[in-house]
Amino acid sequence: MAKDGSRRYEEALSKVDAEQYYGVDQAISLVKETATAGFVESMDCAIKLGVQVGKGDQNVRGTVVLPHGTGKVPRVAVFAEGEAVRAAEAAGADRVGGEDLVEAIRNGWNEFDILVAQPQMMRVVGPLGKQLGPRMPSKKAGNITDDIVGAVSALKSGRVEFKMDRGAVLHVPLGLTSFSEEQLRENFDALMAAVIAARPAAASGRFIRSITVSATMGPGVKIDPTDYATRRAA
Repeated sequence: MAKDGSRRYEEALSKVDAEQYYGVDQAISLVKETATAGFVESMDCAIKLGVQVGKGDQNVRGTVVLPHGTGKVPRVAVFAEGEAVRAAEAAGADRVGGEDLVEAIRNGWNEFDILVAQPQMMRVVGPLGKQLGPRMPSKKAGNITDDIVGAVSALKSGRVEFKMDRGAVLHVPLGLTSFSEEQLRENFDALMAAVIAARPAAASGRFIRSITVSATMGPGVKIDPTDYATRRAA
């Protein structure tokens, strides 16, 4: 969340009680109300988890297909060979290649948001690991797969990856603030269901410690985890 120090931001901040925990519906409404920048802002969600960072068996990572997408179609590049090349292109991949694509990335080409690869292509993609870092295709993220068509289609239709940072926090986009409240709520519910399903067996105590939503240039709005649990049980 950016704080620009402007009158616009101060006015948005005055509408949110920083000490209050809001219900899901009210929080979403507030985010839309405080999204007053001169462009269509994203709605983002930060989830603090009750896990021990650094313990491999408590790492939280997964993917979720948001029912209404994020409002932004990612640029997907695919490492493939044979028939999968044409299939990936037909599924909507922005660029498909093998060693030529590896060479392009090695030389600085980075006009992509997500990389997908056939398992057998990792033999040529592997050397890019240090350069790509977290953008490297991953089995856990579903980006190393034989089902290239399914992966590309899911990414283009709204599949997002979540992975906790060093503070045990997940940062995930939920859509655009121009979405209806119902669309944002359904995306939020899908995300929370996926996060809860990804709870490590080794985690103990309360798993969801806090939830905060905000517009790109707006103040954070805290959601009451208890309210969310009640809604899910209803």
